[in-house]
Amino acid sequence: MIEECLVVEFAVTGDDCPLAVATRRTGSLVDAQPPQRRTDGNALLRFSAPAGTGLREALDADDRIRYLHASHTDGRTNYRCLSRHPCVVHALVDVGFLVDTIQYRRGRERYTGAVVGYDVLEGVLEAAGETVGVTLERVYPLGGEDEEAVAQRWDLTPAQEAAIRTAYERGYFSVPKEATAAEVAADLGIGKSAFLERLRRGQAAIFRQLFG
Repeated sequence: MIEECLVVEFAVTGDDCPLAVATRRTGSLVDAQPPQRRTDGNALLRFSAPAGTGLREALDADDRIRYLHASHTDGRTNYRCLSRHPCVVHALVDVGFLVDTIQYRRGRERYTGAVVGYDVLEGVLEAAGETVGVTLERVYPLGGEDEEAVAQRWDLTPAQEAAIRTAYERGYFSVPKEATAAEVAADLGIGKSAFLERLRRGQAAIFRQLFG
């Protein structure tokens, strides 16, 4: 048994897949589940985005997309479709990358997942080096001390640190805001009021240590 599991984050630029092109044109933010590749070469895509961004129209105009379906809930649109275009992430999955989440932001992509052992990581990095626009952003042991460092440095609880980190990664602090409190709370699996309380308590702890 291999005991070392590594969390890995990749940034992707210059991709010409339908979702990258559509988010580049519309400036939208998309959260996607790992694509499922079918034996006929098509990929099943499942993803969501804020409503009213023009993403649906952009995808409808792309002849590589088939069977596009959209449903609406809580200010977001959930999509399902087939894509004739191969996904870049499959090149990494084929050599051992266990993808958890994919985010598209204005044509750029971020993959977060894991690899089991450094030998697998080496193969994934080789595949990434052969794929245009894929760069390693971060790697750390799953459950390692790196994830606890932020909370320990600023005297935060793990829940407060997770709330602040997720809010930052989702663009909650961006101007204009790229995610609502409800959307960040959903990512954390908690209610909106619980998220806001953790966020405010965490911010208060950081400000207290910064400004005395």
